[in-house]
Amino acid sequence: MTLRMAEPGDVPEIDAFLAARAETSMFLRSNLDAHGVGERYHPHGTTFWLWHVDGQLAGVFGATNAGYLMVQAPEAGRDIWSAWARAIQGVPMRGITGADDQVRRALSALQLRVDLFAVNHAEPLYRLELDRLDPPEAEIRPATTGDRPMLTEWYTDYLLQTGLTDDPERALEEARARAAAAARPGMERLLIVEGAPVACASINASAADMVQVGGVFVPTARRNRGHGRRVTAARLAEARDAGARVAILFSNNDAASRAYESIGFERVGAYRVAVLKSALTVGEPS
Repeated sequence: MTLRMAEPGDVPEIDAFLAARAETSMFLRSNLDAHGVGERYHPHGTTFWLWHVDGQLAGVFGATNAGYLMVQAPEAGRDIWSAWARAIQGVPMRGITGADDQVRRALSALQLRVDLFAVNHAEPLYRLELDRLDPPEAEIRPATTGDRPMLTEWYTDYLLQTGLTDDPERALEEARARAAAAARPGMERLLIVEGAPVACASINASAADMVQVGGVFVPTARRNRGHGRRVTAARLAEARDAGARVAILFSNNDAASRAYESIGFERVGAYRVAVLKSALTVGEPS
């Protein structure tokens, strides 16, 4: 059983397949929309492999230039997952995300040791029709270059507190990169209370009329005041005004889940996030 690498002419078929499974395909679909196939420089540029059955697309597998794997092949059996693991030999890997059951099958095919992962767990997956959103009274603004030191501190805490890494040096390095990206015009928004930033939220994937919320963070000293709920709702109200109709997110903890449910999000499944402690090359001894 073989897979083939996607070509530019495959984009419409890939997008239609992913759109029918949108809740667990946001990263795949967003990267396809922004970069197409074959982009080799941007961190989100993605190489796609396709699996067809009787001429119909049945599976899409992606690997970003930054080393993140994504899967969408709900009907794939062990032979397909084994073929995928062979196809990505030599690909750099820092983590993998997707529908919980599919990522578990993918990890089984890759045969990676449990102790290699900083995080490997399923998170509740939520969906919200944005016409149901009741926007809060809240002031938000885009992040700017002047926010970089603050955001570096916030992102360092976020990476360590969520368990995405337990290495403070690695957390600081990645936080600096994230803060630099956030300071450019884009998706990051800050909640302002009494003139000061108190929380942040971003859109980490978007495609057609759907957006995915990510990176919601409230500094420890500012918690338990509803800031996470307010910054998320305000960011989504802004996205709705720009044309989004549906929002997706996955939740890292029970407190966050309660906040999202209070906005109106409804659980629709489980999404697995698996992040390695250190990057590796698929197929090489670890």
